[in-house]
Amino acid sequence: GNKRRIRFGVSFADASTGEFKLTEVDAADLENLLRGIGPAEILCTRPIRVDLEAMGYPRQVTSILEDWVFGEEYARSTLTDHFDVHSLKGFGVDEGSAGVTAAGALMHYLQETQKGSIPHVRRIEVYDESEYMSLDVQTLRNLELLASSSGEEGGLVTIIDETRTPMGARMLRSWLVRPLRDLDRIVKRQTIVDGFHSSRETRDVLRSELAEVGDLERISVRICTGRATPRDLGGLKRACEVLPKVVDALEGADKKEVKALAERLIPVTELVALITETLVDEPGTSLKDGGVIRAGYSAELDELRALSSGGKQWLEQLKETESAKTGIPSLKIGFNRVFGYYLEVTNVHKDKVPEHFIRKQTLVNAERYITPELKEYEDKILGAEEHISQLEGDLFHELRDNVAGFTEDVFSNAKEIARLDVLSSLAEVAVRNRFVRPLMHSGTDLEIEDGRHPVVEQSLPPGEPFIPNSTKLNTETEQILIVTGPNMAGKSVVLRQVGLVVLLAQIGSFVPAKRARVGLVDRIFTRVGASDNLSAGESTFLVEMNETANILNNASPQSLILLDEVGRGTSTFDGLSIAWALVEYLHGNSDVAARTLFATHYHELNELENRLERVRNYRILVQEHNGRVVFLRKMVKGGADHSYGIEVARMAGLPASLLDRSRQILNQLEQQELEVGTKTTQTPQPDLVKDSGPQMSLFELAADPNLQEVGEIIAALDPDVMTPMEALLLLSRLHHKISDE
Repeated sequence: GNKRRIRFGVSFADASTGEFKLTEVDAADLENLLRGIGPAEILCTRPIRVDLEAMGYPRQVTSILEDWVFGEEYARSTLTDHFDVHSLKGFGVDEGSAGVTAAGALMHYLQETQKGSIPHVRRIEVYDESEYMSLDVQTLRNLELLASSSGEEGGLVTIIDETRTPMGARMLRSWLVRPLRDLDRIVKRQTIVDGFHSSRETRDVLRSELAEVGDLERISVRICTGRATPRDLGGLKRACEVLPKVVDALEGADKKEVKALAERLIPVTELVALITETLVDEPGTSLKDGGVIRAGYSAELDELRALSSGGKQWLEQLKETESAKTGIPSLKIGFNRVFGYYLEVTNVHKDKVPEHFIRKQTLVNAERYITPELKEYEDKILGAEEHISQLEGDLFHELRDNVAGFTEDVFSNAKEIARLDVLSSLAEVAVRNRFVRPLMHSGTDLEIEDGRHPVVEQSLPPGEPFIPNSTKLNTETEQILIVTGPNMAGKSVVLRQVGLVVLLAQIGSFVPAKRARVGLVDRIFTRVGASDNLSAGESTFLVEMNETANILNNASPQSLILLDEVGRGTSTFDGLSIAWALVEYLHGNSDVAARTLFATHYHELNELENRLERVRNYRILVQEHNGRVVFLRKMVKGGADHSYGIEVARMAGLPASLLDRSRQILNQLEQQELEVGTKTTQTPQPDLVKDSGPQMSLFELAADPNLQEVGEIIAALDPDVMTPMEALLLLSRLHHKISDE
């Protein structure tokens, strides 16, 4: 990519699987794309490194390539030479795109670092972002897909990963960060999950067979690149031997869609036969250790082995003969690299050594000798062993080259096995955790009956039930749900569980609910709490506003927006005004009128239900019991009518005296709220400061002749039609007026 361009060319590859893709993205979407890919190393031009650092990619993971490597002509020829084609159009690639430049530079780097051995990179694909739901960095973090909020391995993936192969585990993670937007593809995945879900026998047999497969993908790459060990080929054979059993398991399924999967696996009986006749059953890791080629495969090798093992018997015989002749019972035969085979005599028997023994080495307790007969036979044995080593190496490399001819089929099978693994794993998870198949459609109706948070429900103490909640969202009548309730009541859990239900539905999984109907979502946006990037020196408020601006600039009517406590990083009235204006904006602008869940402690926002037709109020139920609050974690229709902040403070362990005083102030404020608006002109102010003198009421202040004009302006207002912005501007004007006077 070139910084001056608005669009970046991006190409990414996995040298271990042969995946090689390219795309072009807007500068604004670059970070989200990178998070979705999760690169271990990033190659770039020098100017872009600064942008990558700002995104949190340290210099250790970025490598700068020279500018000439990114030259358009060089990039194109690097790719066409590798794929042995005249043009890239056959791959559906636009040759003029910045993605080609990036792909050429990446291919150049792979050829340099992999020593030219990347024959398994056989095709290049265009990565089409519009096929996938877009998840930005905040959403990946806030929904805790691959890690818990503390950054440890955890989150959703630990609940839904029941895969049996390393390829399956990798594929599941890539599905999670790239959910589908294509209804047909989602339904196809769901139907297969459903087939495994309804047939326990098929699922159990398949999963036990898959556990024997190992990492077929990575083994194939090592074969392709000439790095496979004897053990790798043994592993490949075992994996291929499992395939017919996998096919049998699939063909025994009830659903035709599951049966059809058997046809996607390519039989590789020739490959199994080839490895079986050449290799021993349990080959070691290293060729140097020998003994990897099966007896009977090569007559020449068998002969040499007979000579070698016969030689060892001859050595044993020689030792017995010399021991008897000399009367040295403890005579030993050994070997070292300096002078080959030797006879060792301890000092006790040194005087019995005959004349034909030639001394070669003196040790503390013994002496080592050779004999002409020993030397003569040594040449034969060592010659045989050297020949064996050479011949075994040649035969193994020949086998590896022959096996490499099957890699296209093996790669194809590895991908199918990974897919089977993920889909059967999702079925297993659905059975264990009581997930249901969601009904998918292309509209905007999102209905979740008794939805649950898949991670939270697993982490509750034994015996404590998870309280499910129902949610209904659409763009016609119930576009924005405002959810009020105290901080610990579970608003965030409700928000996240809606996001996770949608996300699981769009990877083809079943979902944690009694019933669900999901209208396709193009992007999920989240703005959750203040677990913010404050280390970058930005204020909570600035971070919050940046993230909110990102939502407003990128959302569409097909999006899902989850907002939790927006406006908390500033003063109460600023925060309330921003939250209010945000709801109005999402409601009033048809291009961003997305389905929205807005959790807030600003009860004032409940007023919006009366003003905006597609806003609905919900609250998290709270019960008072003997002056204590019990959080029921149930979401019901209607706005909140009470603040439980003081009760939350008690649960957090604040001092009793402080809590008592807080209750006193709250009671007085509530009393004032009831009485302001009655006709009396003498409503006393609440005694907010202990032992303070008399205070003027609001209405006594208003009697000041200097404020008459201000009073008239306020009286002429119609608050029901004012926007928060108008209210703030008017407040500013009145403030100046009073200050000037």
